[in-house]
Amino acid sequence: MSELKHYRMLINGEWVDASDGGAFESINPATGAVWATVPEATEEDVDRAVRAAHEAFTTGPWSRMLPVERGKILRRLAELLADRSEELGRVETIDTGKMLKETRWQAKYIAEFFQFYAGCADKVHGETLPIDKPDMLAMTLREPLGVCASIVPWNSQMFLIAVKIGPALAAGNTVVLKTSEQASTPLLEFGKLFEEAGFPPGVVNIISGHGDPCGRVLTSHPLVARISFTGGPNAARQIVRNSAENFAQVSLELGGKSPFIVFEDADIESAVNGSIAGIFGASGQSCVAGSRLYLHEDIADAFLERMIAIARDIRIGDPLAEETQMGPLATTGQLACCEEQVARAIEQGGTVLTGGKRPEGVGEGWYYEPTIVACPDQSMEIVDTEMFGPVLSVLRFRDEDEVVALANDTKHGLAAGIFTKDGARAIRVAKQVRAGIVWVNTYRTVSPVAEFGGFKESGYGRESGMQAIYDYTRPKTLWLNTSSEPMANPFVMR
Repeated sequence: MSELKHYRMLINGEWVDASDGGAFESINPATGAVWATVPEATEEDVDRAVRAAHEAFTTGPWSRMLPVERGKILRRLAELLADRSEELGRVETIDTGKMLKETRWQAKYIAEFFQFYAGCADKVHGETLPIDKPDMLAMTLREPLGVCASIVPWNSQMFLIAVKIGPALAAGNTVVLKTSEQASTPLLEFGKLFEEAGFPPGVVNIISGHGDPCGRVLTSHPLVARISFTGGPNAARQIVRNSAENFAQVSLELGGKSPFIVFEDADIESAVNGSIAGIFGASGQSCVAGSRLYLHEDIADAFLERMIAIARDIRIGDPLAEETQMGPLATTGQLACCEEQVARAIEQGGTVLTGGKRPEGVGEGWYYEPTIVACPDQSMEIVDTEMFGPVLSVLRFRDEDEVVALANDTKHGLAAGIFTKDGARAIRVAKQVRAGIVWVNTYRTVSPVAEFGGFKESGYGRESGMQAIYDYTRPKTLWLNTSSEPMANPFVMR
């Protein structure tokens, strides 16, 4: 793409530049070349977006619209997303380096999440309460919160906005969506669908910019009622501090260093394929990447022989090409992190079994080979450092108790994988592993009906599933006196 594209933000139904004209460049990680410019939102821009969302919530039609009508608009959005999956996927590939065949598939599949929440819109209900007072009826109503701030990273953008704004909009809230400064354009392209789907102005606003001032002003704004953030722990800590200014509800999904456990009775072919998908899929740029591989000592050699052979044959190259199996990393920071951590692992006694460097013959992009590092012990830095790249740490274990202890010996707790033919052991280990998602004999499977989220430093709160829509509401308790008698004199005690 030789022509530089200039993007704008969506505020109150209008496409606008930053108020001071500021912008930053977006770089294609497959080539290292600038291909687009994106507005750099000012404090004034963020305030304008939040106030537009607040106005749309308080005086606009959205929160007062019948739930079934909101569902119809969300369903139309889902249809448009599926129809435009090819073009949206292409933009995401150019901006992030993810493979086109993955991004267009994901955009099409994520339409089902909006379909799911469209169907949930008129399923939110309160309850009547069995109270201990005569002649009284008490019930709860579920009401939307107001303005919801959604902050997403550059990876899996369509999925993450679906699980954030899908339930928020279905419940009757309005949204200010902040894009990642690393790759803003896919969500700005996606924003073009909202007016076509029938959303009133101000219901969805999309701003682009860096953490300061854009993220800081958004998460501390007095009119923001809820914050949903996916990203790194350092930014999350600042967001929690910012939320002290507005007492907004906060949910955090902060990534992980997920254990992938293979017992001696596992189907080796299935487990190898699962591990390959878990760590090298999306070039390892997944919050749930199975980046810690624990192999039972009886099958470790055979497992690694098969896995190394597959890893060495992975085709690295242009993410727009259909034959490519792994594209570049999205940022130079991730590339540097992979190189530094692998070098550090070697210093600490690790052995690179395959990969460990930039590949040749793929141009100037930010590529890194599929890498497997054998680690002699758990204390190595690489074992508990999330790199967001195609680097796998491998350790061996002897028995169930040992591997459970190793899997839990981490500050993270987002996901885990267990491969075994022993159903009782699978359940036993799954219950003991401290992670919000546990896959047994599969990996990286998602669904609109299944919640996900983390333990420990992988965050708190849950996204996706029916419960998510309730998390974007608050209960109101309503008391009704059903007696025809007047209330008693409060100063006459009986």
